[in-house]
Amino acid sequence: MNCYLNIKGKLHDISRPQVMGILNVTPDSFFADSRVTDEASFTRRVQQIRDEGAAMIDVGAVSTRPGSTPASAEEELRRLSWSLPLVRSIWPEAVISVDTFRPEVARKVIEDYGADIINDVSGGCPEMTEVLCSFHVPYVLTQPDFRLMGETLEMLRERGVADVILDPGFGFAGSTEKDFEMLSHLSALVDELACPVLVGVSRKSMIKNTLGVSTEEALTGTVCLNTIALLKGASILRVHDVREAVQCIRLCSNLA
Repeated sequence: MNCYLNIKGKLHDISRPQVMGILNVTPDSFFADSRVTDEASFTRRVQQIRDEGAAMIDVGAVSTRPGSTPASAEEELRRLSWSLPLVRSIWPEAVISVDTFRPEVARKVIEDYGADIINDVSGGCPEMTEVLCSFHVPYVLTQPDFRLMGETLEMLRERGVADVILDPGFGFAGSTEKDFEMLSHLSALVDELACPVLVGVSRKSMIKNTLGVSTEEALTGTVCLNTIALLKGASILRVHDVREAVQCIRLCSNLA
C-alpha cells in the first residue's frame, strides 16, 4: 500500500494513521457541535481541531447526510469562499480537505483556495475525474459497495488519478447490518485494493441504532469502532472528536 499522499508536490506520510477533523460550515449537519456559521465559532473550531492533534481538516459547506436536501452550488461556494482562506490563515500547515460532490465546486476550491484533498460522496463521476486529472490532488472515493469500489478505483487509475483514498461510506450502505459487515471486512479491503482507507463512523447511525443512544451520547461507541478500524488497517480517521481519536492512534501504535 502507498503510505504517502502527493500534496502539492510534497509527500505526506500516512504510514502512521492520521486524524481528519470535521468542520461543517452548515446549519443542518447531523451533529450540532460540528456546525459553525460565523467567523468567531469557526475560528474556535479550527483551533480546537489543530490543538487536539489532527493533521487534516475536512471542511463541508453542504450537508451530505442521507435524506438531506443539499444547498445550492452557489450557496456552497459562498460558504467556502470565506471559510477556506480563514482555515489557511489560522493553520497554515493544515492539510485541507473539502467535502463536496460537485465537480464545479471542486475545481473552484482547488484553483482559488488551494484545497489539498477532495472528499466526494458521489462515487467518482466522470466530471469529477476530469477535475482530479487536471489538478492532481488526492481524492477520497466514497463507495459502500466493495465491488463497485474496485471497479471505480481501476477506472480512476486508468485515467491518471494517482492518489486515491478509499472510504467505505459508513452510513450510506442502507442499513446498520451492512455497515458492520463493511467494518468486519475492512482489512480485506486494505489488502486487496492496496490503497489508504479513510473511516468515518463518528457518531453515526450504526452506533446510535445499536446502542440506543443519541448523537450526543455516541462518543464511546465512536471510540470503540475507531479502534477496531485502526486494528483492521485504517489510515485516516475522519472524526468530530479529535482528541479521543488521537488517543486511539497512540494506544494502537504500541501494539506489536
